Amino acid sequence: MTTLVVLSVLLIAVFIAGLAGYLFVVGGQLSRIATLLEECAEIVWKINRDAQVIEPGVERINNTGGVIAGALPLLYGMAEDIVVGATYEPDPDPEPARPAMGSRRSRLHESVGYSPEPL
Repeated sequence: MTTLVVLSVLLIAVFIAGLAGYLFVVGGQLSRIATLLEECAEIVWKINRDAQVIEPGVERINNTGGVIAGALPLLYGMAEDIVVGATYEPDPDPEPARPAMGSRRSRLHESVGYSPEPL
């Protein structure tokens, strides 16, 4: 029975040592995470301070955008009125294109001394 007690105590000691090692590793990781979160919080507060300076300008931009959005239906109606009189209607029977100066004659014949009879 003494060997059983000694092995049980030894097993409990190994188990406690394993738990201590695990808790040491997890504690180190949690402290690194806490440091990173603190740095992130500082960055977020800086962004918040910068955004507070910008906020009045954004409100003015939104108001201007609302005025423009309210004017769009009127502008759209005016554009429709302009387009009604300017719609393109293609010619139903287009003529084929003709050369501007009539038939062309080649000057290559004259360069070699040949003169064809005129038609």
